[in-house]
Amino acid sequence: MSYYMHPTAQIGEHSKVGYHAAISERVKIGDHCQIGHNVVIHPGVQIGDHVRIDDNTVVGKLPMKAARSATTREGSLPPAIIGDYVLIGASTVIYTGCRIDRYVLVADLASVREETVIGEYTIVGRGVTVENRCHIGKRCKLETEVYITALSVIEDDVFIAPAVVTTNDNYLGRTQERFKRFKGVTIKQGARIGANAIILPGKVIAEDAVVAAGAVVTKDVPARTIVAGIPARYFRRVPDEELLENQENIWLNCEKI
Repeated sequence: MSYYMHPTAQIGEHSKVGYHAAISERVKIGDHCQIGHNVVIHPGVQIGDHVRIDDNTVVGKLPMKAARSATTREGSLPPAIIGDYVLIGASTVIYTGCRIDRYVLVADLASVREETVIGEYTIVGRGVTVENRCHIGKRCKLETEVYITALSVIEDDVFIAPAVVTTNDNYLGRTQERFKRFKGVTIKQGARIGANAIILPGKVIAEDAVVAAGAVVTKDVPARTIVAGIPARYFRRVPDEELLENQENIWLNCEKI
C-alpha cells in the first residue's frame, strides 16, 4: 500500500487513493472516489460517492486560535462532510465542521473555514477564501480570489466576480466594543457583485441587486437596483431581462451525465 489508512477508516468500491495520502481514523470514503497524491484527510471526515480530491489537499483541518483571534471559537467541532459528486482542487484546505453539499466545485488553492456550509451546485473559484461561520447557498459562483469574511450569509443564485472583498469589523481591530458588533455581509438571492467591489460590515445586498465593479458599498442596497462608485450610489434599475425570475433554467442535471 502506497498510502496510510487507519484501521478504522473505510473506503468504498472502485475508489482510488494516490501516493503518500494519509487517511485518519473513522474516515469514510464512498464509492468511485479519486483521492490524489499527498492528500490528508483528518479524523471522522465523511466523503460521499463520486468525489474527486486533487493532490496536496487537506480535508477536516482543525482551526488554530491565536491569543488575539477575534472570531475563531474554541471547543470541539463535528467532522467535515463532503457530499456526492464534489470536486476539490489541488492544495485546497477544507476545515473541520464544514458541510459541502453535492456537485460543489472548490477549485485549487481555495480555503473553506470551519462551521461553514456550501450549498449544492455552487462554484468556489481558484484562491477563494470563505472564512468561518458562513453560509453559502445553492448555485452560487464565487470567482477567483473572492474573500468572504466570517459570519456572512450568501443566499442562492448569487454571482460574485473576481477579487471582491467583504468585511466584518467597523472598528478595524480597535476597542473592546468591536467584539459585540462583528457582523458579516448578507447577499440575498440573485444578487450580483462586480469585480474588485468592497462591501463594508453588516451591509445587505438585496434580491437581484447589482454592485458595479470597483464600488465601495457603505449602505444597504435595495432589491433590483444597480449601484456604482465610491461610495456606491444609485445608478439605475436592473433591466427586467436580467432578473433572476426571467432566466431560463441553465443548470444541468449532473446525475444524467
